[in-house]
Amino acid sequence: MTFSPLPCWKHLSPEAYRERVGKMGLEIEEEAAAKRKRTGAEPFGAAKILAQAPSTRPERVKKSPAPLLHAASKAVRQVFYEGFALFVAAHRTAAEKLQRGDPNPGFPLGCFPPALPFVGG
Repeated sequence: MTFSPLPCWKHLSPEAYRERVGKMGLEIEEEAAAKRKRTGAEPFGAAKILAQAPSTRPERVKKSPAPLLHAASKAVRQVFYEGFALFVAAHRTAAEKLQRGDPNPGFPLGCFPPALPFVGG
């Protein structure tokens, strides 16, 4: 099987690419080992995984709803939520100006103004 380099690392030489991928793999292993040490959890291992029935459901299922937006962290998600709230507020203000007859109400970039009422002639 042949793997293509990640687009962000396409400029790297094959050796530098392998080095970065190897380093990333080691970092992932170290983080997982540190987490196992903190929590006391142990990996299943191949025998236990193969012994499971494929139709078995997990003992605990996460019940929380998925976020409206996936982001790298809760803080970043909050920034997006706040930005969207500002966008909605600007759109509503512009829509009210348009309704009052303002010919250039200043809608935010990337939005569609509401449809104007039909005027029969």
